[in-house]
Amino acid sequence: MRRIPLLMVITSVLAGLGIIQMAFLIGQGAYRAVNWQGEAGRIRLENAQLRQDIAVLESVRDRAAMPEYLAELARCQGFVGAREQVVVDEQASVTDDGNCEHVALP
Repeated sequence: MRRIPLLMVITSVLAGLGIIQMAFLIGQGAYRAVNWQGEAGRIRLENAQLRQDIAVLESVRDRAAMPEYLAELARCQGFVGAREQVVVDEQASVTDDGNCEHVALP
């Protein structure tokens, strides 16, 4: 019976290890691709939500500089003008929100 040369055994073992490593790396690459794709989708949604929040905040910032809006906010909180007469209706229903229209800030 003939013996297999040592060099051929070492080459076969190294080839087997290379195949195992290649299979592992292909699997790991596929796993990362799936994970990163899901994470990228979540980040895109979060980014869209943040852009929407920025638009709301810019809108509020722009309106805050308008005197009409500030007067509306003051009236909403119960302030009256210097030349206005105050009339109180004791039978009126009062809501928790008052007569204000709230802006949902992020």
